[in-house]
Amino acid sequence: MPGILDLSARYIDEGAPLDTLPWVNRTTGELSEVADGIAVVEAFSHVVSFATDDGLVLFDTSLDAFAPKVISSLRGWSKAPVHTMAYTHGHIDHIGGAQAFLDEARDTGTMRPRVVGHAHVPARFDRYELTNGYNAIINERQFRASTPRQGKVASGMAATRFGPQHWVRPDTIFDERMSLSVGGERFDLRHDKGETDDHLWAWVPRHKAIVAGDFVIWVFPNAGNPQKVQRYPLEWARALRSMMALEPELLLPAHGLPVAGAKRIATLLGDMAFALEHLTAETLKMMNAGARLDDILHTVRVPQSLLDKPYMRPSYDEPEFVVRNVWRLYGGWYDGNPARLKPAPDAALAQEIASLAGGAAKLAQRAQDLSAANEMRLACHLAEMAVQAEPGNKTAHAIRRDVYMARREQELSLMAKGIYGAAARDSEAAAD
Repeated sequence: MPGILDLSARYIDEGAPLDTLPWVNRTTGELSEVADGIAVVEAFSHVVSFATDDGLVLFDTSLDAFAPKVISSLRGWSKAPVHTMAYTHGHIDHIGGAQAFLDEARDTGTMRPRVVGHAHVPARFDRYELTNGYNAIINERQFRASTPRQGKVASGMAATRFGPQHWVRPDTIFDERMSLSVGGERFDLRHDKGETDDHLWAWVPRHKAIVAGDFVIWVFPNAGNPQKVQRYPLEWARALRSMMALEPELLLPAHGLPVAGAKRIATLLGDMAFALEHLTAETLKMMNAGARLDDILHTVRVPQSLLDKPYMRPSYDEPEFVVRNVWRLYGGWYDGNPARLKPAPDAALAQEIASLAGGAAKLAQRAQDLSAANEMRLACHLAEMAVQAEPGNKTAHAIRRDVYMARREQELSLMAKGIYGAAARDSEAAAD
């Protein structure tokens, strides 16, 4: 198998289809040395390690379930103690393994690693405790739709509790910028909003390297997640432009493949920035002209030539969801349809429509016909109304199951697949 830098070069330079080369988002726990004194352990998320004279500097710690394998791989590369762990942001796949590294330091009698993060990380942990049940539910819904090669991810994420048993909070925080000097190596940390409001990225000048965290994930930017809090697409694009201005020669993302070569990196960062800028500008243009959200959702698009690139495929998030997030960020939750300002209960509306149509069975049958004609958006509306009008109608649930399963199979993004798959499973249970 080619090395990970060779692999990323082939994808970017040749535009190789994703099904012709090994998968880009691997979670094997394998370590690759990508430059002298720099290693990447591929996990969920990756752990990026720099060897210094005073010990290792790590960016992210992966999920708690992956931490033992990550530590084992690191120890095959270096026996040096961990000096510093920097969280690129507070998502659990980046901070969950921290306790394992603290335990290792305790067990080996070495100094406790310093933990660095943005000032908003502790507030994120507090919010996760307030919404722990909700986050566990949506993670189960989202990741249960995973493909077989993501099975380890699903098993690591699905739990009765969301996140590690103990949140390892940063003991060193900053607001906008911070420079760390560890064992002769300098790390310039910069805060920008993007996938989160607590995100940092790092410039390592001696190596001309950028540690990008989730600003780069080798799929379409996760700037629209329908089940999570606000994302910041325009600020994300600005961060990518700031990275480009430094002319990096090594890019180290938290998911996907590291990339070497200034031109290659500029292409990747520029494409991602343009897509986010385009979605934001076109959405705001229509908002400023008085358009409703519905009109914008069915008008604003990203050029297909961009989505066809191997690092831009909408296989996790997708542009339509980003449009919704732009609307929410700049315009609030009212979508422009006055009937939805203070709506009737969904079930009451469904019962009224079913009455006009001749019953829930008629709605369900029409949903089935529309699905057969590949009119999936309409089919989902009517299938949903049918079971809301008659929740105990097993035939309607069977049709709803089939409609949502067919919809799931057509979707590219994991987020859409997860939600439609969960709906199909609910009706599968109700139809039995």
